[in-house]
Amino acid sequence: MHIPPFAMERWQSTYEHQVSYNLAESGVHQLTVEELLELPGDGTPLMGEDLLQIGLGYAQGNGAAELREFISAIYPSSSIDNVLVTHGGAEANFLSTWQLLETGDEAIVMLPNYMQTNGLVEGWGATVKPWMLHEENGWQPDSAELEEAVTGKTKLIIITNPNNPTGLTFGASLLESVVAAAERVGAWILADEIYRGAEVDGPETPSFWGRYDRLLVTSGLSKAYGLPGLRIGWVVCPSTEKIEELWSYHDYSSIGSSTLTEALAIHALEPSRRQNILERTKSILRTNLPMLKEWVDRQEGTFQYVEPQAGAIMWVRYNLDVNSSDLAERVRVKEDTLIQPGDHFGFDHYLRLGYGPEHDYLIEGLARVKRVLENY
Repeated sequence: MHIPPFAMERWQSTYEHQVSYNLAESGVHQLTVEELLELPGDGTPLMGEDLLQIGLGYAQGNGAAELREFISAIYPSSSIDNVLVTHGGAEANFLSTWQLLETGDEAIVMLPNYMQTNGLVEGWGATVKPWMLHEENGWQPDSAELEEAVTGKTKLIIITNPNNPTGLTFGASLLESVVAAAERVGAWILADEIYRGAEVDGPETPSFWGRYDRLLVTSGLSKAYGLPGLRIGWVVCPSTEKIEELWSYHDYSSIGSSTLTEALAIHALEPSRRQNILERTKSILRTNLPMLKEWVDRQEGTFQYVEPQAGAIMWVRYNLDVNSSDLAERVRVKEDTLIQPGDHFGFDHYLRLGYGPEHDYLIEGLARVKRVLENY
């Protein structure tokens, strides 16, 4: 197996803890353990002293039953047997592609996208067939292009909804067209919905759940919940047999989650507390997005963008004669600030700007980016 370098993730993991300002992150400002424990909810809350009594042995391999119960409550008519808890959303995607794909298969990948799945498809020896989002159409894809791309060799269609890096959401009609294309050849759908619940306005993004049988939905507590450090993700599938198969692959990877983080995840996903966490996320987005838009608009025509609908990310095209990684490196070195270059997504002359930090932190980070832009 040969995997391509995961440039985006290596860039972030190398520098995010070395800079003073990180605008490369795509989630909201993280909760502390204290803040999480203090969030109101129903039932008996987890207390700080309770954490001290948690045994640090092995957790249940497929996830604690109470945790899977709270996750299944997010997906109507599912049960705990439809859920596998993973080590973050990244492992959920890893296991799903590993279990499904073999050499010679084709996988259709929505692009631009979080490049983990793109790299994994290549790593398993399958062929990546891109399904492009179109900037001139507000970064919406063309369902006719998907129909044309799907063949008898198509094993998997991969979608991220809401989308990373554009921050756009895709409605029920597009989801149904994806299902129709997959159903025609018996392909699986992998729906990465990790930003679902982090909408700026309006209703929650439609889920693929309940629309198709050959479906894997992945998500986790990182982006919409502000809890990336818990490393709790999941896969849900209508087929309990497929969940059992994925669990057998999980046995070869991380085996299980941490008993400590599972206890905190159970606390977070208690239904009323979950809603409080998502409202916190939306409040951050609604406060920060207008300020970011104003900042971008003040840059004298440097940027063009489609307004994001979800996630703490804005995808901007810039009109400067400089490679995006070179620009990001200059911002890092000169201003001790991290931004995400577009060529890590295969799109040069774009940047992904995260607007999920605390308000004053975001203002200062953008001021530092502006000082570099002025040199161009």
